[in-house]
Amino acid sequence: MSAKGRFSMRFVQVWQRNLIVYKRIWKVNFLPPMLEPIFYLTAFGLGLGALVKTVPYRGGEVDYLSFIAPGLIASAVMWQSFFETTFASFVRMYYQKTFDAMLATPLTLEEIIIGEIVWGATKAFIAAVLVLCVVAAFGRASLPGALAIPPVAFLGGLAFACAGMFFTGITPSIDMFNLPMFLFITPMFLFSGTFFPIDNLPAWAGLIAKVTPLYHVTSLIRGLCLGGLGNDAWISLAYLVAFTTLAGVLSLRAMRRRLVR
Repeated sequence: MSAKGRFSMRFVQVWQRNLIVYKRIWKVNFLPPMLEPIFYLTAFGLGLGALVKTVPYRGGEVDYLSFIAPGLIASAVMWQSFFETTFASFVRMYYQKTFDAMLATPLTLEEIIIGEIVWGATKAFIAAVLVLCVVAAFGRASLPGALAIPPVAFLGGLAFACAGMFFTGITPSIDMFNLPMFLFITPMFLFSGTFFPIDNLPAWAGLIAKVTPLYHVTSLIRGLCLGGLGNDAWISLAYLVAFTTLAGVLSLRAMRRRLVR
């Protein structure tokens, strides 16, 4: 089959299938993105913020609550999309045999994988909107910049969903997802500028942080929340597009090797 024949808009049918399942348990899916930022903003923003009044940001200073609020949005993008294309996709592929059922239809493997990735980005988009509502309620999102956060969240969701699908293609069992979670996701969550400026890190650690996708998602969302993007915004956008493209190609290859015997 030609490369052209492996791709079509039929991936939307995979996306719709996942949306139907999501609607059945939407209340459960809505609660964590709504409650987690409230806990974090209360504990870190109001609690730790009483000790850490301000942090440096783009040559000036912002209060600590305003600094971490955008990081929570970016973190929600990462967690939701990566979890969806690792644990959730693995369950659909290995335990529920959903992929096998879809492959028995005119859907191609590439369309199924793309549908899964786009669905992961959609969950990141939904989570970002929910967290943004909480951040706005705390008075930490400025207009009109906040309106551009959902599209950025979708792009970031695509990046992490592609990365997650790659790990699904090479991970032998669901228990082994602890490795990418521990070695890939958790370090980004802690050291990509979510809770403190990376300028506080050693030079080598700051350099590593700047090549992670979460740093660039956080940088874009923080700039939009605080009312202005820096000159490096285009670099972050270009990075996310390049990362998504590379991770997407690798994920398709890994999943094809895994599923096609």
